[in-house]
Amino acid sequence: MADKISLKDAISIGIGGMVGGGIFAVLGLAVSIAHGGTPVAFLFAGLLALITSYSYVKLSQHYPDRGGTVKFINQGFGVSIFSGAINNLLWISYIIMLSLYASAFGSYAPNLLELTSNKTVDFHIYASAIIILATAINYYSIAVVGKIESYAVIIKLIILFGFIGVGAYGLIGNPNLSQLAISHWESPVQLFAAGMVIFVAYEGFELIANAAPDIINPKKNIPRAYYGSVIFVIVLYIIIAIVTVGSLPFDTIATAEDYVLAEAAKPMLGQIGFTIITIAALISTFSAINASLYGGSRVNFEIAEDDELPHHFTSKLWNQPIGLLVTAIATLVLVNILDLESISTAGSVGFIIIFGIVNLVGFKTSKDTSSNKIIPIVGCTLCILALVILINQQYKSNLTGVLVSGAIIALCFIAEWIYKTSEKRRKS
Repeated sequence: MADKISLKDAISIGIGGMVGGGIFAVLGLAVSIAHGGTPVAFLFAGLLALITSYSYVKLSQHYPDRGGTVKFINQGFGVSIFSGAINNLLWISYIIMLSLYASAFGSYAPNLLELTSNKTVDFHIYASAIIILATAINYYSIAVVGKIESYAVIIKLIILFGFIGVGAYGLIGNPNLSQLAISHWESPVQLFAAGMVIFVAYEGFELIANAAPDIINPKKNIPRAYYGSVIFVIVLYIIIAIVTVGSLPFDTIATAEDYVLAEAAKPMLGQIGFTIITIAALISTFSAINASLYGGSRVNFEIAEDDELPHHFTSKLWNQPIGLLVTAIATLVLVNILDLESISTAGSVGFIIIFGIVNLVGFKTSKDTSSNKIIPIVGCTLCILALVILINQQYKSNLTGVLVSGAIIALCFIAEWIYKTSEKRRKS
């Protein structure tokens, strides 16, 4: 039983995966798009995650495998060019998430300690340094990665609950509370679009799938782990959004967009509050980078094992999959060339496509998994709708993000087609 995962640990995996650097990175972005309707935007994104978690529950129970999402996609579509391309998109989406977390770290850190007189230079130094440090830790010891993650989950939740408690008290008589009125909301379509841009804040619950084979009493605990973690995070994000929008005027939020959670602690706790939330953001994003680097390299290894990437990726360097180094280098490149909104858009597009396809697998395998056919097909349809609305909204305001997303998807399919074709030719 020592290697088994309890319900509490499984829920921690889901919460830890979601409440990583996401909320610290994208909260300001959400407010800039949704304004007073930001809590509703987080609700929309959360409902899509909750519906998708139904497919994950059924697939995790019927096909428990440490490969998680990779194995589900292969189960639904076989080992093909399509499944290979989607699994490669999953790996690249992890790299994008890493870039998002590193970007958040680079935005918060200079507020604590300026290295140069230029904030942009400081951003690049901090964002690059944290990736290099996390890569070194991953090579040094996976056990250390696990320890950092377990402590970080507790620390960041304590600080976030503290922020909510103090912030909620600070809302009493705050003139900015009126910003939450419906008159300050954007249109329903714009609110949904905002939810989809920041959908990456909910990425992480799918990591429970990788732990599914080890969960105690899987029939009962797998559904509880998924639904419990997603519902908890939806409520947490909505309350954080209410406190933030009710605490600060919109123009202050816009100025501090990249580190707005720290700024929102200022009205009640002054500079001390700002510093505490900044430290929480640094711990959260660091732990998220640590865990996602490991997760990303595992995904890369699983894909290569299933013959959807060259077998060179199953080889090891310093006792770790070669994918760890490739993932780290790719993250370094992305975080230093793309802005936060483009990274967030590309990450959301990637995960909405992947979750849409997992919902489709849930629908296709509903007979085998004894599941309801309607929920997965509703999830898949909502993912398609979300993708259309997100691309349409971002096409007008952030063409770079849309083009980057399109280029990544095309690259995944072209690379997989070239690999599969050359393998066929080699074998024949």
